[in-house]
Amino acid sequence: MTKPQLSEALISEAIALAWADDVSFEMINEKLGLTEPDIILLMRGALKPSSFRLWRKRVSGRKAKHKMLLRGKEIKFTLNDARRLDDETETLDRFE
Repeated sequence: MTKPQLSEALISEAIALAWADDVSFEMINEKLGLTEPDIILLMRGALKPSSFRLWRKRVSGRKAKHKMLLRGKEIKFTLNDARRLDDETETLDRFE
């Protein structure tokens, strides 16, 4: 079964959520229906290789990216937070 094509807005939101330290892969799955492997593939295709490696290093083993390791901590994430992170990511990309 193939995944449906994602809109540009959905891809942008998924990238912003994936970069956020306090948003777990499970929360992304609940919100967007994308699993952790889906997010990894999306990030690999959307980011420059150096940005992807930086992101993977950042999220690998990070407790906050896995809901079951958070032990009951629920963090709310809004679209405004995603937009702020998206703006910060664009700023960082200009320096690479």
